[in-house]
Amino acid sequence: MFKGFKNFLMRGDVIVIAVGLIVATAFSTLIKAFTDNLINPLIARAQGNSSSGLGVQLGENGNTKTFWDLGTFISAVIYFIIFMAVVYFLIVVPYKHVMARQGKTVFGDPSPTATCPACLSDDLNPAATKCKYCATDLTPSA
Repeated sequence: MFKGFKNFLMRGDVIVIAVGLIVATAFSTLIKAFTDNLINPLIARAQGNSSSGLGVQLGENGNTKTFWDLGTFISAVIYFIIFMAVVYFLIVVPYKHVMARQGKTVFGDPSPTATCPACLSDDLNPAATKCKYCATDLTPSA
């Protein structure tokens, strides 16, 4: 029973999805800070509607709705960077190591691709002789 659970957890899909959810959660914090502290004051100022800190007062002094709070946004960016570093070093790196011991490559460099000169599709197999989208001949002319 526990072996099956361990195998389920060690599947690449589960780890990739978990890391994706963690990244999404951290990114949502960054976006919330951006909208709350940079976009919302601009909107409030445009509608005619102040705290102290690192930022710019866009309207009347003392009106917190028109204070462009750069300090809070910079804090969210720093939080995001630190959070992602922790995820990388505590989840991704050990997982890559475990998978390498099993002979599998995860989170590696993307495979090389070719670009079609006619339609500019850039996801073609480098060994392909025709573009899969527009059927252009991809063999180099001599």
